[in-house]
Formats: sequence, structure tokens, C-alpha cells
Amino acid sequence: MKIGTHVLRNAIIAAPMAGVSDRAFRRLARRFGAGLAVSEMVSARPETRTTRKSRLRLEHGGETGPIAVQIAGADPALMADAARYNAAQGADIIDINMGCPAKKVCNVFAGSALLEDEHRVGRILDAVVRAVDVPVTLKIRTGPHPGRRNALRIARIAQAAGVQLLTIHGRTRACAFRGAAEYDTIAEVKAGVDIPVIANGDIRSPEDAKRVLDRTAADGVMIGRAAHGRPWIFREIAHYLAHGGHCPAPGLREMRDVLLEHLDGLYALYGPTHGARIARKHIAWSVRDLPEGETLRRAANATESAQAQMAAVHAYFARLPDARLAAAANEDAARRRAA
Repeated sequence: MKIGTHVLRNAIIAAPMAGVSDRAFRRLARRFGAGLAVSEMVSARPETRTTRKSRLRLEHGGETGPIAVQIAGADPALMADAARYNAAQGADIIDINMGCPAKKVCNVFAGSALLEDEHRVGRILDAVVRAVDVPVTLKIRTGPHPGRRNALRIARIAQAAGVQLLTIHGRTRACAFRGAAEYDTIAEVKAGVDIPVIANGDIRSPEDAKRVLDRTAADGVMIGRAAHGRPWIFREIAHYLAHGGHCPAPGLREMRDVLLEHLDGLYALYGPTHGARIARKHIAWSVRDLPEGETLRRAANATESAQAQMAAVHAYFARLPDARLAAAANEDAARRRAA
């Protein structure tokens, strides 16, 4: 897949997820086969650029390009300025968020709230595309609510503005993350525009990815929550799409080493104390389907020491025999396929 002059090794993209898709996560996603890993959303408001949160979200040291930065806002001029700023800071791709359903985002008429106002969508997209020389991409939902799925109209506005790739989450703003994603709207959009379309929503396994691609004829898939604690899902999907079968499940040593690598990345980015707090959810996700994973989760939550957290992870995996891990991994894979 190409986005502008950037050639991706595949069309499996790691989603921008607030509080998750930081540098440590993105580096793992790319190492395990994601063709692109988009940064966490950053506000278009210039006064937020010097905050610690924004600086950390825009930290890309040591990442493999292309670097994709997602911006959010409701004012065309501010969005254009944010695009220029981030391109000047090294962003190779500017992604525009019109898909976030969070109330704090929608209450300022950003994110998926913009889908209500197609004229404003056009003004924002025109302004951002004109502002930068790097490719501009867009993420949306299928519409404001199930009674108004206007994704095809938004997609045509985006194409006319010069947006070079569109990602669609298969729910409306009103649906948030409730219920099941639907893919008929994504298929309609793919048939109605010429730019690449990426399908997103409820893709939890290699089989899901193949089914959604077959259903929608989309050019690729974006993986979000299914990658929590499972960065190897990108490897699994890439292998399945290329070969039609499953690659071996990660073993005990690999799972341990990946988690430790993730923790190292978090401590380096946020510092040992803040990093240990952020690491708690990643540890919980990583062992949620493993025997006695709750024991490690409790131990990780009980400390703000990076050193103690790492020691707890080492001790947990040392107690977990390979045979039990393999059985748990196989059971987990079977459950996900059945779902």
C-alpha cells in the first residue's frame, strides 16, 4: 500500500488509541508487522503543544518511518496550523480524527461530532490538505447515528479535498463501542470512492480480518483494542492473509520478553514512577488469559516502583510452565476464532 510517496509493507495499521498508542506501543506494533502505527490524538489548539502530555504523545525518537500524527479539532484554521506544526516537527503523514466518540471530544464539536456538519468537514479537510506537503488521511465512523449513516458523502468530500486514505470504524458516533460493528457501510464507501479505504472495528483475529476484507473489499484493516497486550496480532494477521494458515502462537519466553520490552519503553518515555502507573493496564492485558494472571495484575497495581514491577513480571513467568502457557494460548486462540 502507498500513502503519497510512502510505501507500506502491508495494509495492517495499528490504530491511534488515547492512552495506549504511545511510542512504546507503536514500536512494538511495527516490529510485529504493522505497516503503520498512528500516534495518539493530539489537540489542534496551539496552547496544548507545550504540555507534558502533548510532548510525550509526539515523542517519536527511534521509530521507523513513516511517522503518522493524528490531530483533532473543529476549527479549519487551527487544524491547518496544527498540521503545519506537526509536519515541521517531522510528521510524514497527518491523520485527521473525525471518529472519536468520547464526550469530552464531541462536546467541543471535534471527533465524530463533526460528522453532523458536512460543510464544516469539507472546510477542515480543504484547509489541512492545502496547508501541508505531506499526505493527509482521515478516520471517521459510519455516521452520527444509525438513522443517518453519511459515511459515503463524507468520503466523497474527503476525496475531493485531496485526502489520500480513509479509515472507517463500523459504528456510528451514537453507538460508541456498544453492539457489533457493521461493514455494509464500509463496503458502500469502498465501492463509491477511488482512494484506499481501511476497515476498522471488531477485528480480533486473523479470521476476522479475512472476513472483513472479503465482506467490504477494503484495502486493509486497522487494529485497535485487539492489540492490547497482544502486539503479535499484527504478525498473526499478516501471516494468515499471506498464507491462509496460522503462525505459531507466542511461547512463554517471547511473551515475557515482549512484555518486558514494553515496560522498558514505558519507563524510558514516562519515567519510572509515571511509567509504572501506565504499565499496569498493559501488564493486565498481557496476562489476562494466562493462568494466575490476576495474581500478577494485583502485584503490578500494588506498586509504583518500576523495579518492583519488573521483578513481579519475572517472578510470574518463572512460575508458569511452558506446557500450561501453551495450553492457555491455544484455548485463547480457539475462543477468539469461535467469537
